[in-house]
Amino acid sequence: MNTKQRFTLIGIASLLLAVLLYFWLTFANFVGSAMSVKKVDDGLYYMEYRGDDGFEDFLKSGGASSIGEASAYINEFITHGFCKMPQVNPPVKPIACATLTVKTTEGGAMTARNFDYTYGNGLILHTIPNKGYETVTTFSTDFFGFGEGYLPEGFKNQYMALASLMLALDGVNEKGLTVSVLDAGDKVVTNQETSKPDMTTTVAVMFLLKNAANIKEALALLSKTDMHSDPGSAYHLFISDATGKGVAVEYVDNKMVVTPSPFLTNHYICKEKYMTGLHESDHRHEKLMKQYNESNGVMDNLQLTSAIKSVVQHPDKKAIVGGTLWTMIMDQTNHKVTYYSRRHFDKPFVVEFSKAK
Repeated sequence: MNTKQRFTLIGIASLLLAVLLYFWLTFANFVGSAMSVKKVDDGLYYMEYRGDDGFEDFLKSGGASSIGEASAYINEFITHGFCKMPQVNPPVKPIACATLTVKTTEGGAMTARNFDYTYGNGLILHTIPNKGYETVTTFSTDFFGFGEGYLPEGFKNQYMALASLMLALDGVNEKGLTVSVLDAGDKVVTNQETSKPDMTTTVAVMFLLKNAANIKEALALLSKTDMHSDPGSAYHLFISDATGKGVAVEYVDNKMVVTPSPFLTNHYICKEKYMTGLHESDHRHEKLMKQYNESNGVMDNLQLTSAIKSVVQHPDKKAIVGGTLWTMIMDQTNHKVTYYSRRHFDKPFVVEFSKAK
């Protein structure tokens, strides 16, 4: 082999190494996260992500006014244009959820949440980002339009599940802030249109959890964004923090309205639209109120689990929607979340924050 041939081979080898290094640096976090997916119960999966979650650049770009826009950004972020993932396309279907926050007998705070939907699978995402707060959030593959037959199994489908980096339906961060999306009870769509960055309902969950430590900070951040209820229906947010307080954030005539409340279900509670959307057969709000008042807002883990269990939806008992897909008990003081998939209260799955380990 002559000198020219040796230099040619060295050049080719160097180029290959450079290409491999580029792909490793670009996709290592994504591949590692996709490979971390594991099934923890029927209908429930777990994924962990560490590193740059893309959220900072997403906000700098102006955010998104629809799930389609958010999906396009996510696709570019996780594939860098090398391939096109199926677009997230949520169907407009009702969700009949419930939340309750209490103080604990030890002086801490906990929040319980049911996510009720017609069918589907949940994906828990534990994110430890380079910037922002550590979070544990939940993503419904069916709510976001991945299809009834989709499961986050096999590398391709697990990689698709990385869409959960910016889309969530509920969650808690390391500071004890919790945020949950609930159906508000009617179909009046919110579309705020000013010069502020755009935010969709489900993107807002991640936005707040990454950047806010308490209710005050969360409301300040929301006031600086234009909210868009996407997919097209009315939603409200329940936000609680480590003080044991909770608020409902609702939108009336495209204006944000905040109402203090330790619990929330699927009708408006603000004075402007009080009880709009409440069905005669729906007594979940009453049940949560009764149990909260009887305990003076103080419960231990068993009491809170029992309270949220009392308002789960059973698909065989004329539920408002199909059934409770997951229940979560968020311990805002001890930094852990206990999940129960599809009303399997004998099969808890616990996620602990890294600082609690």
